[in-house]
Amino acid sequence: MAASISVLHVGSAAPALASDTDFGRCIWRHCDTLEQAQAAIAEAAPEAILFSCDSDAQAEALPHWSCWTQAVLGSAVVVGTPTPNRELMVRLLRAGAQDVLPLSRQALHPGGVDDGDQIARSLCMAIERKRQEQELRRAWSIDLATGLPNRVQLMELLHQLCALREREPAPMALLVLRIEGLATTEARLGVAASQALRRKLAVRLRSVLRASDVVSALAPDAFGVVLTRLDTPADGERVAAKLAQGLREPFMVSGQTTVVTVSTGVALYPEHGRQPDELLKLALGAAAARRGLGRQGFADRRERGQVAAANDD
Repeated sequence: MAASISVLHVGSAAPALASDTDFGRCIWRHCDTLEQAQAAIAEAAPEAILFSCDSDAQAEALPHWSCWTQAVLGSAVVVGTPTPNRELMVRLLRAGAQDVLPLSRQALHPGGVDDGDQIARSLCMAIERKRQEQELRRAWSIDLATGLPNRVQLMELLHQLCALREREPAPMALLVLRIEGLATTEARLGVAASQALRRKLAVRLRSVLRASDVVSALAPDAFGVVLTRLDTPADGERVAAKLAQGLREPFMVSGQTTVVTVSTGVALYPEHGRQPDELLKLALGAAAARRGLGRQGFADRRERGQVAAANDD
């Protein structure tokens, strides 16, 4: 049985469409005005929003509505308008709508069930397109294994921060933490365990940083941390040492105690560079140079004795 979908209808007259269709059950909610729609969206974003416009001009004005961005970000938006031409359809799609239908007020009060099924079909397809769009956006900017921003997103953020620091001077730092032990975990316990360890590493890093600082997944064996503001340049190395110290504590993965070794690299803005690519190159190089040195004080479990492993869920 097809799942039910929540639909907010926005228009001058409530639709008389069937709730049960071949494409699932539509749970309708109606708003006469955009002001009512804004309040409804703020309360709970529906899966889909159907705008039934009395004229093409009304449809053309929708992207200028103050709540349009919130609507298209949180829901699959379908716009119904009497006679949409190609230009209007393209404009609405580029503004974030998932579909544009030639829809008159009479079509919302059909005499047969076929019209209701057609609209339900369009809504279901719009929801699916929205879901796929969100997955693609997420894959582009987020490391799916850890939920952290990936390298692309980190560099975009660094560009923004460097531009901000040109206007509002203040020191900041980019840290790179190279992790050894993930490949060993994969060989010993499997891919799923290695990915679980990466997630636990990410959780532990995030838990000891300020909300304003950023943790990212640079590579399968490396994390990046942006300290958006430093009191003194020495704080960069101090925080890097603190993070490395935290990561050396054992993890519990697949019922097994697991440890990693860490090497760190620190690049300071503006002392070491002012461009994101330059800072990343310096931090990666420093971490690579310290890779052997990074083992100092990071003994494995046999050297340190039995130590309780953190769950880090």
